[in-house]
Amino acid sequence: MIKLSNVTFAYKNGDPVIKSLSLHIKKGERVRLTGESGIGKTTVLRLISGLEKPQKGKVTLADGAKISAVFQEDRLIPTLNALENVALFSNGEKAKEMLSALGLEDSFGLMPAELSGGMKRRVALARALARESDILILDEAMTGLDELNRERVAAVINRYAEGRTIVCVTHDIREAELIGTKDVTIV
Repeated sequence: MIKLSNVTFAYKNGDPVIKSLSLHIKKGERVRLTGESGIGKTTVLRLISGLEKPQKGKVTLADGAKISAVFQEDRLIPTLNALENVALFSNGEKAKEMLSALGLEDSFGLMPAELSGGMKRRVALARALARESDILILDEAMTGLDELNRERVAAVINRYAEGRTIVCVTHDIREAELIGTKDVTIV
């Protein structure tokens, strides 16, 4: 499903963040990338999602694989309400279903500026889950959520991302346990 073969990547005029990384993630597998701060976990997610290209090596996804993602920043479109943000990659009914599952049934018409930080995180997650995809990228997707919402989000991920390959970065071991990931350490 996802294969990184001897990948090396450096940002402009910098030392390599990733050196000769090889990684194979099977279809349907749930993986949490671990390692020291600055080791390149988010960069690996960006490489998998095609937002960055390696200087050396190769990133290969299964033919036709579709990706959805929740980034560290919510990246909601400020001129669209919560429902419209989620419906960007799905239909209105699926968007309503996802927002409701995440406890946001009273927030469909709210603009991003009217949402709390935790609500924005859940809207971003609803958008990623509403999109039909094979791979779900989660970069600190539950940051800022209280324990009740963290558990709710994990249950929704487990329900709606069943069968999808999940690659996540989180510093919270409890979050990783809630969605059933196995650790892969980047060195």
